[in-house]
Amino acid sequence: MTQHQTQVVQPQVTYAKGDLVLFRDAERFWLGLPGHTFVGRVERAWTQSDTRKVVYDLTELRDNRARTGIDPAYMRRLPATDAMHDIDTAPLREPDTGAMTPAAVAWLRRHLVQDTALPAPRI
Repeated sequence: MTQHQTQVVQPQVTYAKGDLVLFRDAERFWLGLPGHTFVGRVERAWTQSDTRKVVYDLTELRDNRARTGIDPAYMRRLPATDAMHDIDTAPLREPDTGAMTPAAVAWLRRHLVQDTALPAPRI
């Protein structure tokens, strides 16, 4: 019996300045060291002169630390839909606003204030 192995192939992704990404330091990860994964913001892309590979410079958001020459194979974009899920699924009909996260409440308050603004009277 022949056993087939499936290999997952990640599509080639390019990142733009300002994208939020999750980065994993592969060496720290495989050595079992702490601090191997962090959230970063893309600052720029550049091509290494010796390998001709595109790499990225990131700002580690936890402590505002610069990280340079990051291999995109170890980066994943953080989708806005995940970050906004609590607001998008907020229980609007619940009398208890404690059931909503603070972010959802803040967004709803701001949105309601904007919607209730009356138009300027015409003279």
